[in-house]
Amino acid sequence: MNIDRGTYKSYRISVSKEFDTVFSHFYFAENNSENTIKKTLLPSFQTIMVFNFGTKALLASPSPADTTIKIERCIVLGPIKQAFNYSLFPGTQILVANFKGDAFYRFFGQAVLSGHFPINPDKAFLENCFSYLWHQLNEIGNVEDKVNCILNFCKPYLTSQKPIPTLLANFTSKTDNPIKSVAQETGMSERNIQLLHKKHFGFSAKELGRYSRFIKAIEYIQQLASSTGHVNWFELIEACGYYDQSQLIHDFTHYMRCSPKNFVKFQQDICRASGE
Repeated sequence: MNIDRGTYKSYRISVSKEFDTVFSHFYFAENNSENTIKKTLLPSFQTIMVFNFGTKALLASPSPADTTIKIERCIVLGPIKQAFNYSLFPGTQILVANFKGDAFYRFFGQAVLSGHFPINPDKAFLENCFSYLWHQLNEIGNVEDKVNCILNFCKPYLTSQKPIPTLLANFTSKTDNPIKSVAQETGMSERNIQLLHKKHFGFSAKELGRYSRFIKAIEYIQQLASSTGHVNWFELIEACGYYDQSQLIHDFTHYMRCSPKNFVKFQQDICRASGE
C-alpha cells in the first residue's frame, strides 16, 4: 500500500532514566490521509496501553481467530505473543505506552491477560482514573506533553521493583538458564522462580527464550534485506540457533501467521513495539 508521508506520520518517543525500568518507549501515529492505513504489529512480549484521540482504530486479534476489536479511548493489550493487524482510519491519532519487564505488574498488580483481548484499565483499577486521564490528554496538543502527563500520572501508582523480578529482568547471560541461575542465587526452588516469572512478566522464561530466537531471526532478515536484498536461509538457520528450516518456518507461522519469505516481501508494513 502506498502511504503519503506528508499526511501520515509515526515515530517513537524515548523516556528519561527515571522511567527506563517502566516503559521502553512511547509510540505515536497519526493518519491525516484520506485512506485507511493497515499495519501489522510484531509480537513483542510487552504489554501496551493504547490511547486513541481521533476517529476509530481497529485491531484484529489472532485468538480467537480474527476477532475485530474497536479501539475507543484507552485499552490495554498483551503481553503481545503473536502478531496482529491494526487499521488507522482517516483522522485516527494513537499514542502507545510500551511497558517494560515487570512494569505492568508493578502498575496494575497482575501481568497475565487473556491473550490479545483488551481490558479497560479503569476496570483493572476499579475506578475511573484512566477516563479522567484520557480527558486530560485530549486537551493537550503537543505529543511530548501528553507523554509527560502520562509519566506524572503513573508515579503514585507504581510500586517498587521486587528483588526476584529485578534479577530476572536484568539477567543477561546468553548461555545460562535464568530460572536455574536465579534459583541458585536466591536459594529458592526452580519451580517457585518459574511461577514468579509467569506472575510478574505474564509469560514463562521458556516462552521468552523461543521468542528471543525468533526476534534474532527477524533482525537478521531485516539487516540482510536492507543491505543485499537477499537472505541466505541456511546461514540464518545456523546464525540464529535453529535446528532446520522446518523449525524456522514453524516459528514464523506461530508468531506471524506467515512464512519467512512472505515476511521479507511485506516487512515494510510491519511495526515492532519493542524499544530494544
